Amino acid sequence: MSQPRSVGAGRHLTIAITLCAILGAAGSLAIAATEVTVHVDCDQPGHAISPRLVGAFFEDINFGGDGGLNAELIKNGSFEVPRAMLGWRRLGEGLSAAVEHEAPFSAGNPSFIRLRGDGSGALANEGFRGIGVHQSESLRLAFWGRAEAGKTVPLAVRLVGESGEALATKSFELAGSSWRLYETEIAASQTDKRARLELSLPKGGTIDLDLVSLCPVATWRDRPHGLRRDLVQLLADLKPAFFRFPGGCIVEGSQLKYRYDWKTTIGPRETRRLIVNRWNTEFAHRPAPDYYQSFALGFFEYFQLADDIGAEPLPIINCGMACQFNTGELVPLEELQPYIQDALDLIEFANGPVTSEWGATRAAMGRTEPFNLRMLGVGNEQWGPEYFERYERFAEALQREHPEIELVSTSGPFPSGERFDYAWPQLRKLKAPIVDEHCYAMPDWFLREAHRYDDYDRNGPEVFMGEYAAQSIQIASPRNRNTLRCAIAEAAFLTGIERNSDIVTMSAYAPLFAHEEAWQWRPDLIWFDNLKSYGTPSYYVQQAFSLHRGDTALPVAVEDARPPLPPGGRFGLGTHETIAEFREVSVTSSDGAEVWSATPEVHDLIVQDGEWRVSDAVIANQNDRGSSRVLFGDPDWSGATLRVQARKLKGREGFTIFFRCRPGGSRIEWNLGGWGNRQHGLIGELATHSTTPVDLGRTPGEIEQGRWYDVRVETKGSRIRCYLDDELIHEVDAPDPPIDRVFAASSRDDATGETIVKIVNATDESTDIRLELNGLGRGSHDCRIVEIAGDPEAANSIDQPMLIRPIESTETIAAPAVSRVFPPHSLTVLRISPEGGTP
Repeated sequence: MSQPRSVGAGRHLTIAITLCAILGAAGSLAIAATEVTVHVDCDQPGHAISPRLVGAFFEDINFGGDGGLNAELIKNGSFEVPRAMLGWRRLGEGLSAAVEHEAPFSAGNPSFIRLRGDGSGALANEGFRGIGVHQSESLRLAFWGRAEAGKTVPLAVRLVGESGEALATKSFELAGSSWRLYETEIAASQTDKRARLELSLPKGGTIDLDLVSLCPVATWRDRPHGLRRDLVQLLADLKPAFFRFPGGCIVEGSQLKYRYDWKTTIGPRETRRLIVNRWNTEFAHRPAPDYYQSFALGFFEYFQLADDIGAEPLPIINCGMACQFNTGELVPLEELQPYIQDALDLIEFANGPVTSEWGATRAAMGRTEPFNLRMLGVGNEQWGPEYFERYERFAEALQREHPEIELVSTSGPFPSGERFDYAWPQLRKLKAPIVDEHCYAMPDWFLREAHRYDDYDRNGPEVFMGEYAAQSIQIASPRNRNTLRCAIAEAAFLTGIERNSDIVTMSAYAPLFAHEEAWQWRPDLIWFDNLKSYGTPSYYVQQAFSLHRGDTALPVAVEDARPPLPPGGRFGLGTHETIAEFREVSVTSSDGAEVWSATPEVHDLIVQDGEWRVSDAVIANQNDRGSSRVLFGDPDWSGATLRVQARKLKGREGFTIFFRCRPGGSRIEWNLGGWGNRQHGLIGELATHSTTPVDLGRTPGEIEQGRWYDVRVETKGSRIRCYLDDELIHEVDAPDPPIDRVFAASSRDDATGETIVKIVNATDESTDIRLELNGLGRGSHDCRIVEIAGDPEAANSIDQPMLIRPIESTETIAAPAVSRVFPPHSLTVLRISPEGGTP
């Protein structure tokens, strides 16, 4: 094997841990026989793989738009935010600042700032968690301004570093009472992540300012007021087949007045109508009251970006429904026509001739050629009869006027459950062309669901897995991280999507971007701060499946002779809207030996939810708001018994015992005094989605406040016994669901003749796998290897952006069968040349 080398976004991507680690793992094994075989029928080509299989989805969440992809550095430079001074603050007492509306620069941008000064004081803009500037980078400073009739007023502009030093200065003379554009270029004397822009009137006077802008000159493709170059480059390097925009829940809005109206996001910047971002205060644990959408990044820029990166555009339009997780406001069916007309006008804006009304609007923005729109999404993740009766009206009009446009509908927000089960028959009845499924779940769900699409009806509709991501802790947890474990689970799931790409024709990870200091949701594909950006392990998995998609599917089968792992996992303690404390916590093995106990110095607690403290070997949570959960022990514990004393101190329920907690998110919970302190119940979440757990049994019961209870949970294989004060409350059998440990997909690159094999080892151990390439010519073949592997809990960061990264190596293999050791927690892509060829 040749020495691996790190690669970027080239055509042949390899993802791996270091060569020495791979060889070390292989050398440490003494495997008598290969227990896992992957069969590939190289001479039995199957269906054509959808060219749209792996795409990208952008929603303006996590400051992914303003403060992110939009390269503008000034927050609220138009002064149109309802809190008109948002982002601005006065420094000193000698300058007054007030938002005015008399004789504005533009009727479409009616607010501006009036500064009056005596020569001291300043007005500062904070940017988006600061203004990030690189040393010597050219910045375009621009604003519209005026003074009073017959007067000239000096304006001083300073770029000030976080420590207070001036990084750049510029002076202007504002003359007369007519609005005029002032612009220049400045450059910072040093790099600073949290600079600010200061405006002052050194000789006093009165001026009006509007559309204050500071933007790098070197944007993506050097467009004025353009997009942040490094973020677009990361997106482009994914080679996404399509680009879905602008959401997501922001399409719906919390109310219809806050819905995404594409017509207000195009045209001159000063005419675009700012609105509050739907994610502004959606999460109490991550409020962002300064989060608005300026629409400097609007529908024209989205279409343009898709075209730049070679991706097919997929806009999503509002279907007359506000977000059902918020108000669920509906447009009456008899008033739906304007919404349908907006969709028809969008198609004309994207594809119409320049002689048409909306085609002329596109041309006026600099694009005479059509954007070649071929897909349109109707609604985001709505559910229930309200959605389907509205979708039907959209479909009737759109398919009549534009049969060339494929419509994307939705099966709701979850991949299973009542709403999902109701949606699919309705969509089949409506003959929907493409159905968008969404899923955010734990890694074990993705491993189990790698076979999800094996039995889907091949008569359609086509499936678009439009939003998905493995969650390391739980859905929407602020403690979620983009770990390698999550990425490998997604890779396993993607092998199933690729194998079933005759029916699953599209997929996209979500969300796409997140600001390190301004996020609302995690995990995310690409992270950034004001200066730097990086891809996550999930990013490199997406990239691998995109770059190595292949054209024709090859039959593949995995044989794994290893016995299933025994049920087991960590234990845990928790509450729901309750404060409780736990003492005398101990775990014994099947032979009665104590293997863990809480001590005053216990440090190995894994806090997954809430706030916890340990004092004198008593473990307690700190508040009665929401849920709390803490885990401890060995993830491989099997046949163990937990003993603990528990006491409820305050709240509406009792307490919870967790067991068989696997790193991939599977667990069983014993809820004592749950359901309003009326029942004791066992809930199984063994590779299930959080919305469809398994009820393993309930019994009436309550927990008294202030009383200590003796709690015991015995596990033996799949058998569970739960005792409260030595009384047997539950005895159930809960076997683990069958989950593969090795996953595979295979395809052929029709242009090169290469056989592409993707293998995922989702286990904690190196695995010796025999690869049988049936039908591939005997003899030596060059093989380019692509491998991601490492610590399953590792995650990339600003400081270590390439901790988990693509590595490339080459081997020569002897067909038709070869054995190879695959590292733990790895995705491996093998590109095998045809006989005598070189990949």
